[in-house]
Amino acid sequence: MERITDIADGRLDMYARLTDVQLRSHLESEHGIFVAESAKVVARALDAGYEPVSLVVPDHRLVREEGLVARFEEAGYPVFCVPREELAKLAGFEVTRGVLAAMRRKRLPEVRELLESARRVAVLEDVTNHANVGSVFRNAAALGLDAVLVSPECCDPLYRRAVRVSMGTVFQVPWVRLEGEDGRWLDDAMRHLREAGFATCALALRDDAVALDDPALKRHGKLAMFFGTEGGGLADATIEACDHVVVIPMRHGVDSLNVAATSAVAFWELARERRQ
Repeated sequence: MERITDIADGRLDMYARLTDVQLRSHLESEHGIFVAESAKVVARALDAGYEPVSLVVPDHRLVREEGLVARFEEAGYPVFCVPREELAKLAGFEVTRGVLAAMRRKRLPEVRELLESARRVAVLEDVTNHANVGSVFRNAAALGLDAVLVSPECCDPLYRRAVRVSMGTVFQVPWVRLEGEDGRWLDDAMRHLREAGFATCALALRDDAVALDDPALKRHGKLAMFFGTEGGGLADATIEACDHVVVIPMRHGVDSLNVAATSAVAFWELARERRQ
């Protein structure tokens, strides 16, 4: 354990002075670094096989987090103990839960590799709210999805806030970032999904949409659910490319839910057999 009395110390750069984007392309690691917050989230990252870089613990939580500290020390990774008043100066610390850990990213799987054994997957198109992405992953883990695919413009599931909101479940659900600009990612995604035997459905407000509980949706052995951005929803081209357009029936003049809530309802209904 190393004690640090000033957050200007260079050993804390990745926590206090490097952005998520800078961490992602950090030169020390081929696959970059991300920061996880809270003992539970850090423990889930370790359990999922992510390699740690270091752990930061405020001095007043050393006893409470002694188990996590021991895991780092026994594996030979540095633990930095920082005075409470100094750690409170770290950007965003007021929303953390006690500890911070820098972890190395893993190599993401190929799309084909990810889909080989999957039956229910979600595809996120340009979802740019980190909290919503984190919530979708938490829903996916809880309700039995096998994988998540994210578009090139979707925010990073390993951004600090997305990881925090997911409560570390982002480490438990396999995911991959689709590639291709100007909509070409969609063509590649559809090709991979069809080659793997998936039917596709777009969660969108359309006059020709079927209800979420339509029996036809349950007959598909493999199903990919597409969810759009918070404002405009899915692109027209995405909706047209899907086999089904699906809507959640609602009352009292409400026409839609946000993407996090929509994903929870859709996963509950369409991945039901995965939980049995």
